[in-house]
Amino acid sequence: MYELTFLGTGTSQGVPVIGCQCEICSSEDTRDMRLRTSAMIKTGGTTVVIDVGPDFRQQMLREKVRRIDAVLLTHEHNDHIVGIDDVRPYNFMHKKGIDIYGTPRVMNEVKQRFPYVFDANPYPGAPSVEVHLIDPMEKFEVGDLSVLSLPVMHGNWPVMGFRIGPIVYITDARYIEEEVIEAARGCEVLVLNALRKKAHHSHFNLEQGIEMSRIIGAKSTYFTHVSHAMGFYREVESELPENIHLAYDGLKIKL
Repeated sequence: MYELTFLGTGTSQGVPVIGCQCEICSSEDTRDMRLRTSAMIKTGGTTVVIDVGPDFRQQMLREKVRRIDAVLLTHEHNDHIVGIDDVRPYNFMHKKGIDIYGTPRVMNEVKQRFPYVFDANPYPGAPSVEVHLIDPMEKFEVGDLSVLSLPVMHGNWPVMGFRIGPIVYITDARYIEEEVIEAARGCEVLVLNALRKKAHHSHFNLEQGIEMSRIIGAKSTYFTHVSHAMGFYREVESELPENIHLAYDGLKIKL
């Protein structure tokens, strides 16, 4: 069995946005309150987290996560990696470094932003990670999970999505090549970014997300990386096709 948990479903600013007084940011519906985008996939024996943004600590506390086996990084933007320092409690609990998977470019950026993690003689209590470099369209194993890396374009920026068993997870995408679409076909659950209704230069908007879901042909699709410009959860959800949904923080899907 696979369990997918949406740890966060918001944009780089989250929702509510600091200082914003729009009706979405003022909503009392918890489904309109979105931490930075991240997800967790669990089987009976393995737990992986996709991206560790600035809300990683809060997400782990909310979900009461006592073990993670690996972190998969889609790309190096702050809202996807800046929580790396907070893997430390898992170092202490597991008594080992946390396996982190990312492309060479992403991991080089991680090393520049967190140099103390990679010191030859790190200070006591520094985070400990084990780096695993991955390439586009590469298959690799994490515990009992088989993972396929899926390259997509975030505007002009190459980022990585992942297929893990019946789940395809793609965030921060604006263009997906045919090879990746073919690799995603047949999935039971597609997680895809949909920033807002208006077009955007580096993210799918709602209309484009719906069309990509149709092209891939997933049994069900859940939109993530949603901004306050999308509108109220309850209103947008009611307008979507039957097998397409807005994800929200804390949502769990079991397969």
